Amino acid sequence: MGSPPTPPIAPGLAARGADREPARPGRSSRAAFAWLRAAGVLVLVVVVDQVSKRAVERSIVPGEEHRFLPGVQLVDTRNHGVAFGFLPGDHVAVTILVSLALLALLAYFATHATRALMWLPTGMIAGGACGNILDRLRHGSVTDFVKLPLGWPPFNLADASITLGILILFLLVDHARHAGDR
Repeated sequence: MGSPPTPPIAPGLAARGADREPARPGRSSRAAFAWLRAAGVLVLVVVVDQVSKRAVERSIVPGEEHRFLPGVQLVDTRNHGVAFGFLPGDHVAVTILVSLALLALLAYFATHATRALMWLPTGMIAGGACGNILDRLRHGSVTDFVKLPLGWPPFNLADASITLGILILFLLVDHARHAGDR
């Protein structure tokens, strides 16, 4: 007795790649877990951002400054541009710019989700963008409240999350590039 007969392959399946090795199940579960982690960071950033903005709106009159730490003031200002006041006044341009940046980020993350820690900057950037979008939908502008010395424009926790997320993303991409060079 020999080995059991091999079932016939339907015509055309081999030509379409049915004979290729199946995808590793661990990779898809790691990617799904990375998406969940990114979503968790996004939600955390949005919640902390929105709570902090509401607290500032309830406790600081626009135009007032409250000393928070040496060199750091809390204020209540409105920003009609993107992070740190760039592109003020053009809601259509801001909306298009933010949408394109988020799409590019999510496309990149979709192809690199299993890289170590890639979920962290993705969640930080997307969460910061969503926090500011919520303000734009609710008020037509974004609440900024952290004022640093030397004329730095006021910003909020969503802006800080976006900025730190971009920095971490660049560091991760650079690390992966250098690791690939070895």
